[in-house]
Formats: sequence, C-alpha cells, structure tokens
Amino acid sequence: MPDRRRTRAEEREDEIDISPAALGAQIETLIGERDAALQAADDYLVALQRERAEFQNFKRRTSEERMRDLGLAGEDLIRKVLTVADDFDRAIEARPASIAEDPWFEGISAIDRKLRQLLDSEGVTTIDASAGLPFDPREHEAIANVPGSGLADGEIVEEIRRGYRLRDRVIRPALVAVSITTDPIN
Repeated sequence: MPDRRRTRAEEREDEIDISPAALGAQIETLIGERDAALQAADDYLVALQRERAEFQNFKRRTSEERMRDLGLAGEDLIRKVLTVADDFDRAIEARPASIAEDPWFEGISAIDRKLRQLLDSEGVTTIDASAGLPFDPREHEAIANVPGSGLADGEIVEEIRRGYRLRDRVIRPALVAVSITTDPIN
C-alpha cells in the first residue's frame, strides 16, 4: 500500500506537545491568567460600587441644597409677608369702635384670616410671648426693661411685636419688654 498522505489535522496533532511537563506549565499559565482576570474584575466591581455610592451622595447633596435654597427663597418671601401681617395687626387693633361692625371692616378681618391661614399652611407659627412667661433669648428679643412690674425678674411684661417660627426655626424673634427688679441700693 502506498503511503497515505497525512491530513493537516494529523500534522498539527504531531506538533502539539502533550507531555505532562508542558501541560502542567500551560495549566499554571492559564490559572495565573484566570486569577489576574478575577482580580481585575473584583477591582472594577469595587470601583463601580464606589462610584455608585459617590453618585448617590451627590444626588442627595444636590437635592438637599436645592430644597434648602428653595426654603431660603420661601423664607425671604415669608418675612416680607409678615410685615404685611403686622400692618393688619396694627390696623385691626387701632380700629375705631364706630366701625367695628361695619361690613368693610369685616372684609379686612376676613383678609387677615386668609393671610394667617396661608402662613399656617406654609408651616409658620407664632412664638408665644405672653406676659408672665420667662424670657428666652432664642425666641425673644428684649427691647425694654420694665422695673416694678410685679413680675419676677426676667419674665415677659408685654409683647411689642409677634415673633414667628418657620417649622422648627425662628425666622423672627418676638420683640418683648422684660421685667427687672429694681436694686434697692442707689
């Protein structure tokens, strides 16, 4: 029988080194490449998780800043509206008794009530500065000292102007007159 011609596959089969030492070396190389690829994948995963956390923190911070800025803009507007509320207070307190039942004055009172409801809906509350309460510098601003009022030292004698709180922050302290005891030694 004539020599048969070998196929390309048979020729390649002879070229492959299948000795245990060569296969062991290939296995070690492949294990090293696998370990390096796993380490790179872990590094990428950690970096991705860090970036996601930083992005979430960025979103939270920008949202908080946006809300704070909106709150500051709203607070400024509320302060301006409070001056109008003060004007209504003075007008209602100074009304002559002759127009107390007049429909025009009832309309003014209705506008004042709507204004108070608007402030209440925005989280604005009045600061209690009733006579006899202790003076609190976080909520009150003393503009006068009143000796001989009959109240204990440091108690509020009179509220001069209402104070307001926006949610939990004082946006305008109440102006008050505070009782002082007179010193008997002159």
